[in-house]
Amino acid sequence: MPPPNDQLAASQAAIRAADEVGAETDPQATLHLKLAREQLDQAKKLMEAEDNESATRLLQRAEADAELALAIAKARSTQAEAQEALKQVEQLKQAGVK
Repeated sequence: MPPPNDQLAASQAAIRAADEVGAETDPQATLHLKLAREQLDQAKKLMEAEDNESATRLLQRAEADAELALAIAKARSTQAEAQEALKQVEQLKQAGVK
């Protein structure tokens, strides 16, 4: 089996995307991001040992964990934005604006 270079790139991209949306600010997202990074490191070692089949599976798991971290971070952000919008609507109602 050839080295899973495409899967490696996809996993790295997913981890970067989770970093960029601030996954480190949410404890649950941080956990999944940490798992993704650990799996990525392990997969690189497996690739060096030419165990490409195991590396591929581990990289797929790393990508999935990173994508989950990304989704959690985005959901938290969206939830916070919605709460802020509701707060502003309530303030406008109290001020007499309809």
